[in-house]
Amino acid sequence: MLKSCGKKLAISVAGATFTCLVVLLVAAQHQRIQVAETPTGREVGMRSLQSLDSMGANTGARPDQGPPRSQAQDNSQPANKRGFSAYFSKLTRDRREVDRPASQAESATEAAPAEDIDPSDIFIAVKTTKKFHQSRLNLLLDTWISRNMQQTYIFTDGDDEDLKKKIGSHAINTNCSAAHSRQALSCKMAVEYDKFIESGKKWFCHVDDDNYVNVHTLVKLLSHYPHTQDIYIGKPSLDRPIEATERLGDNKMRPVNFWFATGGAGFCVSRGLALKMSPWASGGHFMNTAEKIRLPDDCTIGYIIESVLGVHLIRSNLFHSHLENLQQVPKSELHKQVTLSYGMFENKRNIINMKGAFTVEEDPSRFKSVHCLLYPDTPWCPFNVAY
Repeated sequence: MLKSCGKKLAISVAGATFTCLVVLLVAAQHQRIQVAETPTGREVGMRSLQSLDSMGANTGARPDQGPPRSQAQDNSQPANKRGFSAYFSKLTRDRREVDRPASQAESATEAAPAEDIDPSDIFIAVKTTKKFHQSRLNLLLDTWISRNMQQTYIFTDGDDEDLKKKIGSHAINTNCSAAHSRQALSCKMAVEYDKFIESGKKWFCHVDDDNYVNVHTLVKLLSHYPHTQDIYIGKPSLDRPIEATERLGDNKMRPVNFWFATGGAGFCVSRGLALKMSPWASGGHFMNTAEKIRLPDDCTIGYIIESVLGVHLIRSNLFHSHLENLQQVPKSELHKQVTLSYGMFENKRNIINMKGAFTVEEDPSRFKSVHCLLYPDTPWCPFNVAY
């Protein structure tokens, strides 16, 4: 009986030992499979790079969203460093080429310039009427235009020999009506557009005769956008898209809504975009387009760009019109603004709030004081003035 028990015990021990060996062998094999299937740090980095490159190409994902992170990536930074260095180099190039034009103007000015431009690359169109040549235009000629004669063109509705003596062929009689109607305004804008296209310049910027233009800041702003891309930059006067009715012919109409930059603050259009506007803006087409929506010139520009061409307005708070409270423009930020204005706001005088070289009675628009702040070397600016 003892022999029988001994045999059974020996068999049990042998069976248990065999079972343990089998289990150990299976576990070891499973571990080797896991090790073989686990990618190295370099493989993780390169696969992530390929995946992200593919995602950016196929979905148009924004580069500033960054790469998705995983625990494997966190644990293998030294190995995938080269792969992600290449990836972030690509992000930098993509940001310069794609993100900048779509970003807001103030963000763009913090980045490196997209191209080198100077004032001669800009076509600045000043819209006026003959009755304001003395009261408004002479002020501009004495201030900002005096330093930017070669890139400034004045569009008016009557001949003025004195004006021609001051600015020569840059004084352009549009032969449009002197009325402040949408038809007369669109007539002048049509001439502005055609003259810009003829000039070959990179940027078209429109302002009114009650705007002060800081051309130095304007150049700095526009240098952050490639002029060959679709750029429309300015400031809306409304807090929502304007609603209009587009006339399609045969008594058919449809509602449209779009943003537009108010001409009272000034706006700029790149040459690349301006050329695309040609079927609706060149020759007499601009007037016809304006009649389709029966809105003024600046609204028509917004309609062509946003509603027809599908290009979005880039908003900039550096442009200012008399339709806003100009007292809110910080005195310490005056030198950073692109345009300023003056007029009436809520039945009160609406001007920049600043101490300057002249009293408000001497300088009711404050443009002379602003000019002396920016260009103290101007001969008629008083010396040692506290601003």
